[in-house]
Amino acid sequence: MSSKNIVLFDGVCNLCNGFIDFVIKRDISRSIFYASLQDEVSKTIVNEFEIQLGGSYSTIYYYSKGNLYSESTAILNILKELNPRYRFLANVFLLVPNFIRNLVYKGISRNRYLLFGKKDTCRMPSPEERNQFI
Repeated sequence: MSSKNIVLFDGVCNLCNGFIDFVIKRDISRSIFYASLQDEVSKTIVNEFEIQLGGSYSTIYYYSKGNLYSESTAILNILKELNPRYRFLANVFLLVPNFIRNLVYKGISRNRYLLFGKKDTCRMPSPEERNQFI
């Protein structure tokens, strides 16, 4: 598993699922894989880094090359995997101090269900996407 790039996301969050759709469409090389935070695979990965989810799925994680990124840093590192345009934008935003980026991230995360809604069950990948989901 350590050789895979894996996005760990809230499977019932409409905003999170929209982001996953965005990434899937732009990940031409199919180098990114996905797992909902409600799944045991995700829990195993975050536990390796001594993170206890405790039923809270408010943070997106990105597992890549043995590192686990969270919040805005996860989003930006995911974008770096897409194409040169997104890589450039991600590198520019990575220049913004982490605490500022994460203030914005946490504000959106805290209100994501109110602003974007929530599904009753976790996302089911389409047949075309199935190989990308763990």
